[in-house]
Amino acid sequence: MLYDIAAIIIVILGGVVCLVASKLLLRKGWFLGWLRGTFGLLLLIVSALSLLVAWDVYRYKEIEDGKSIATISFEQLDDQHFQSTVVNRQGDESVYELKGDQWQLDVRIFKWSPAMASMGFKPGYRLDRLSGRYYSFEKERNAERTAYALNPSYLAIDVWALCQQFNQHLKWLETFYGTAAFVPMSDGALYEIVLTQSGLEARPLNERAQTAVSRWQ
Repeated sequence: MLYDIAAIIIVILGGVVCLVASKLLLRKGWFLGWLRGTFGLLLLIVSALSLLVAWDVYRYKEIEDGKSIATISFEQLDDQHFQSTVVNRQGDESVYELKGDQWQLDVRIFKWSPAMASMGFKPGYRLDRLSGRYYSFEKERNAERTAYALNPSYLAIDVWALCQQFNQHLKWLETFYGTAAFVPMSDGALYEIVLTQSGLEARPLNERAQTAVSRWQ
């Protein structure tokens, strides 16, 4: 909810900037009109950038400790070749083909300072990257690798990356990756991904997943 509200506020501000820009561009005059036009165009650019920032922020969701943020299931297509189906907490489904024996999921995380957290600001996350890995070191070096960006930012408008760049200067906000340990892929296996205070966990949800995990341990 926090990130949805933040995105809505940014959209409203962008709309106000757009209205001001439109009024400036419609006024008559020459030199002053040119100045107004230039300034108006700059405001339109700012307005467009604010919409992109709003969309980038909107795709982050609040972390609910211990609750599933996604599920992932596997169908084997060939030897060391699987079709994975990722379903996020909102019910959106995406399909990816992974090569290898194991899979890993990376998540981007915003974490607020204790002072901000006491004011009701909750940490947020966004699914970031899904990748496959071979158990054999030789294949890991030489065979085809597969990795997918799950939620790429558009037109290089990446709020998380920008905040991470200035992480040491942002005393009220921290950005970092949450990464699940590599987990085995198996035909028919179903896992849930849970984000807790201790990190990211992949938990087996059916017998095939449990068997696969026990086999690799």
